[in-house]
Amino acid sequence: MIRQWIAALVVAYLPGAAIMRVPWWHRADRARLPADERAFWSVMLSVVLSVSVVMALGLLGRYSFERLIWVDGAFVALVAMLFRQRLVYGDAARPTWHAAIPIAIVALGVWLYFPPSEYVIGGKDPGTYVNEGVQLAQRGELVVHDPDVAGMPAELRNLFFPSYQQPTYYSSRFMGFWIMDPDQGTVQGQFPGWFPASIAVGYGLNGLSGARQAIGVWAILGLLAVYYAGAHWFGRMAAAAATLLLAINVITVWFARYPNAELVMQAMIFASFLAWTRAADGDRPFFGAVAGLLLGLMWFLRFDIVFAVAAVVATLVLTPLSQRRAGAAFAAMLTLTTIAGIWYLVHFLSPYIALPVGFVQLRGGWWILGGAATAAVVTRLILGVPAIAAPLRRAVPLLLAVAIAGLAVFAYFFRYEGNGLAYGDAIAFQSFGWYVTAWGLAAITGGVVLLIAKRLWEVPIFFLTFLTYSLFFFYKIRISYEHFWAARRFLAVILPAALLCVIGAAAWAAAAAFARQSARTRMLAVGVTVVATAAPFGVAFWRASTPVLHYVEYAGMIPKLEQMASQLSDRDLLIVEPRNAGSDVHVLAVPLAYIYARHVLMLDSVVPDKPMLEAFVSWATSRFDRVLFLGSGGTDLLTRGISAEVIESTRFSVPEYESSYNAYPRSVRRKDIEYGLYRLRPGTPAAAAPIDFAIGQQDDLNVIRFYAKERRPDTGMTFRWTGPTSWVLLLGVPADARHVTLWMSDGGRPTQAPAPVVEVAIEQRFPNVKDPTLRLLGTATPVDALQSYTFELPPDLAAWAAAQRGAVRLRLRVPTWNPGELLQASDTRNLGVIVTRVEVR
Repeated sequence: MIRQWIAALVVAYLPGAAIMRVPWWHRADRARLPADERAFWSVMLSVVLSVSVVMALGLLGRYSFERLIWVDGAFVALVAMLFRQRLVYGDAARPTWHAAIPIAIVALGVWLYFPPSEYVIGGKDPGTYVNEGVQLAQRGELVVHDPDVAGMPAELRNLFFPSYQQPTYYSSRFMGFWIMDPDQGTVQGQFPGWFPASIAVGYGLNGLSGARQAIGVWAILGLLAVYYAGAHWFGRMAAAAATLLLAINVITVWFARYPNAELVMQAMIFASFLAWTRAADGDRPFFGAVAGLLLGLMWFLRFDIVFAVAAVVATLVLTPLSQRRAGAAFAAMLTLTTIAGIWYLVHFLSPYIALPVGFVQLRGGWWILGGAATAAVVTRLILGVPAIAAPLRRAVPLLLAVAIAGLAVFAYFFRYEGNGLAYGDAIAFQSFGWYVTAWGLAAITGGVVLLIAKRLWEVPIFFLTFLTYSLFFFYKIRISYEHFWAARRFLAVILPAALLCVIGAAAWAAAAAFARQSARTRMLAVGVTVVATAAPFGVAFWRASTPVLHYVEYAGMIPKLEQMASQLSDRDLLIVEPRNAGSDVHVLAVPLAYIYARHVLMLDSVVPDKPMLEAFVSWATSRFDRVLFLGSGGTDLLTRGISAEVIESTRFSVPEYESSYNAYPRSVRRKDIEYGLYRLRPGTPAAAAPIDFAIGQQDDLNVIRFYAKERRPDTGMTFRWTGPTSWVLLLGVPADARHVTLWMSDGGRPTQAPAPVVEVAIEQRFPNVKDPTLRLLGTATPVDALQSYTFELPPDLAAWAAAQRGAVRLRLRVPTWNPGELLQASDTRNLGVIVTRVEVR
């Protein structure tokens, strides 16, 4: 534990403290900063420096946590040797009672944001971030050399990662991971490495728990950055109230425990705003460089930093009106880091930026960029004329305020789906109101309009960035319309800026109203106004956040994965069913491979090529002690040339919060993960024999598109529900078989549901014919009581089935019903009928 705290001190405080104390670049101005803000800058700069070192070492393939400690330690030692006693501040500002506010913010964040979610599985962005970070921590590379990819014979690759015929990458290793070169086995995570690099630091400090905790640390840094920036612009009372509201808002509470890059961006962008303001106030060399550094490094975090850079350009163009300059150090550092960031994206993440690059190269983007640059230069020259600048300085804020008010009214009341506008985009502004309340949205709009009209030129970079992100994301949310998922778009800039504006406007209005009163009276008036404005927001936010305050997404997932990993040795190869198999088993593949370092491959198709699959199993069994398959009834894997031995059948569930489409999530559900583990071996085709097996037991290789196994507690009967179309796989049908018998029930289907007419057919697949030929065996209408239903199997069809090396597909098609819709039950599945047993004789 002591070593962890020392390492944390070296990584997250000492380098920044050394930088802050270097007696160059107006060190006296930094010494006059409040003591608590100096501490914030020490931590923020240390984190940025450490993550930058991780990025650099990772790109070189040389990262380790020990090297990071050595680099940070050497940097601090070098600064200490160069400047020695001159590092002492001297007459620095002493701590005051105001330092209690950031201490309280940190304490609140620790209470609210820990423990974090157990989102280490694959399938979506959060799991990709975590697995990228752990991979970097374990292997020391941002571009991983995966031996399971490199060792795959070229003639067998199509089973797992066929070429996508893309110019920027070869195929997909797992969802979120690209294969760049299959011969070398190079695999690249799909997201920029900044956030994964910080996860790698957390992993070095506290293992997998530290990797998960990284997002909570960034969330607290974001709160502090918003607080200090707001304190400089609107005063400590207003900033504290706005930060408190931000801390307890349900979006922050949720995502502070859920891996995402938006909260990292929030911390860095608001810190850059604060540094820009400090530079504009006069400390240009140091804080100008810091502001440019923080902004430019975000190219290594998210591509949408392009909007912030556009806002910076607009700020520079409007400099004659604002008369606020951050200095040459800001421009130089932003230029250097932008060049480095774009080089990184182009050379290491070309698939990530394929869309914007394609726009620039193929859709006339160069003309648009060139025209915008020309317009910016011309506008800057025109605004340099005093006779033009003076009236525009007064007019622009008013015109902009009126435009914002008009756009807000239009977006809330008059924007509808249609004419190419999706519903989720049409209600983007309204959906923000779900998280700040409808009346809160009106108050925020009023606050923004007031501050733009009155104070635009004081902090133009903040207001212009806020407006740029708002206009873009309220116009096109550009993400799945599932909430809370879509709410991430509001997190980095829009939500914190909105809360600062509504509280800051109230504080400014109170101060203006009592401007002629004594300082004490004015402070009291501001305090009362801030509390009165913040209190309704606080009550509403707290009520919305209460359901998720102590909720841990996927709690219990890590122990299950550790248990699975313990069953696999370094001499085992695990094959996992594909993403489109209709189950969630595929999400386990990524952490098993990239956190627990097991040999894992994921099939590309639910119907893999059988001769190729047999060849692969033969090849793999010569190189591994065991070849295993993990699936849940979604893959047509059976072939008479492969034997499958059951090892275990397991089912577990973890909590998963509701993800509503274009609606506010309100309840916790369960994510059920069921799988069977089988050992595969090359096999000699067994003689055909009558088929008879139970559904709902060890049947994962025999069913496709059925729901999970279930068991009746009173009778012990095992079964599965069919969906609208489900398949039973029949391997080794005897040539003399004449009947197919299914034991089925309608499962208590309500009378208002459609009749459960089950259509039973066999799919005949022929060489060089893409679509199967259906041979209808008959129909049946099961009742509530379990009964057997027998269908005649024609002799020619039985002879064809007996000749097949792979499994024959028996298709069941039935109208479904939804318990959630008809009975208001929690079960929202589209259910067909219950099947308990299949027999072919």
